[in-house]
Amino acid sequence: MPRASRPGAPNVADFSVVVPVKGTPAGKSRLVGPFHAELAAAIALDTVSAALGAASVLVVTSDSVAADFQALGAGVIADPGGGLQAAIAAGLSAVQGPVAVLLGDLPSLAAEELVDALALAERHPLSFVPDAEGTGTSMVAMLGRRGQTAFGVDSRAAHAALGYVELALPVASGLRRDVDTLEQLLALPLDRLGPRTAALRARL
Repeated sequence: MPRASRPGAPNVADFSVVVPVKGTPAGKSRLVGPFHAELAAAIALDTVSAALGAASVLVVTSDSVAADFQALGAGVIADPGGGLQAAIAAGLSAVQGPVAVLLGDLPSLAAEELVDALALAERHPLSFVPDAEGTGTSMVAMLGRRGQTAFGVDSRAAHAALGYVELALPVASGLRRDVDTLEQLLALPLDRLGPRTAALRARL
């Protein structure tokens, strides 16, 4: 369950979470190996499923996979095209109040880990969570004004330069263990993975 907030601060339950998902066979193009398309879809669905245990979720994706996320209980809007930043901008413009942008490649994410991160995010107007490698970003959060995002290469340094405060989460947190490659997926304990991803991982 979401934890209570500090007096006067947004409650974790007030957060919306925007998840951009590339709903095409090109999604997660570095995840080379068996079941590529199925794995990419499973990872995104497990990420969104976990996030729904912590907050309301809006997925920005193509019409071809929208129904899969709607079946989980997420809201969905169409990806406008133009890449990741354009998808994020579309999601941010569709929600009000405190918002987090979560990348859809976190198959070992647990809802409680996202609740903990959002509780920490309540303390800062702009904040972010770095990935386990220490160079990228898996989540940013905004309490009021919408800040510019800089997901991509060296985004940890880029978000810090934009005024985002880094949230201190354990490196083993599922919120920091993003999966871009098959090697990263295989490095995750099977029992930490969401059910869809785990079922496919077990067949590798």
